[in-house]
Amino acid sequence: MFVLEYKLRGKPSQYQAIDEAIRTVQFVRNKCLRYWEDNKGVGQKDVYKYVTQLRSEYPFVQDLNSTACQQAWRRTWTAILRFSNNCQNQIAGKKGYPKYSKRTHSVEFKKSGWKLNRNSKRITFTDGKNLGELKLIGSRDLFYFQEWQIQRIRIVKRADGYYCHLMLKLDARDITPQLESTGHCLGLDMGLKYLYADSNGNTVEPPK
Repeated sequence: MFVLEYKLRGKPSQYQAIDEAIRTVQFVRNKCLRYWEDNKGVGQKDVYKYVTQLRSEYPFVQDLNSTACQQAWRRTWTAILRFSNNCQNQIAGKKGYPKYSKRTHSVEFKKSGWKLNRNSKRITFTDGKNLGELKLIGSRDLFYFQEWQIQRIRIVKRADGYYCHLMLKLDARDITPQLESTGHCLGLDMGLKYLYADSNGNTVEPPK
């Protein structure tokens, strides 16, 4: 997975909306863990159905994009599964019992809930949290990749602001250009009289 990071620039009300989305992610994760603790033997499908129940029961959960809710409960289930595997395999020491999240700092979307404008370098979030359109601040060109290569979008809260991670699935050939060898070598020499001269006798005048 290849990650491009941009800083988000928006209005104070948009930052508050991001905070609300992150709090909702934490709520979903903790509720799923409590559901698993109270109902021993439940499986992955049962927890998934419980998230659907939460969305119908709590309007603020309904406002969060469905894929963001899925990512929230999936992280909890990953922790549960790791704990169960450690117990079954009789791993020595602590088994890594799942803990309630106290400091969630991110919210993650998959293929829906956002729209990227590569010309204006902006991203718009379209769920019910009213995050709206935010400016992407960064040196990476958004035309460096195809939009279908974006697997996930993650918003991260840090001490110095809010950041957006574009998580791309790239083949090694997409990152490193495949060039065929010509079989020829060329030597370059930089100097004072010319900007540079090559081994074929060509020279380039220095800029005035």
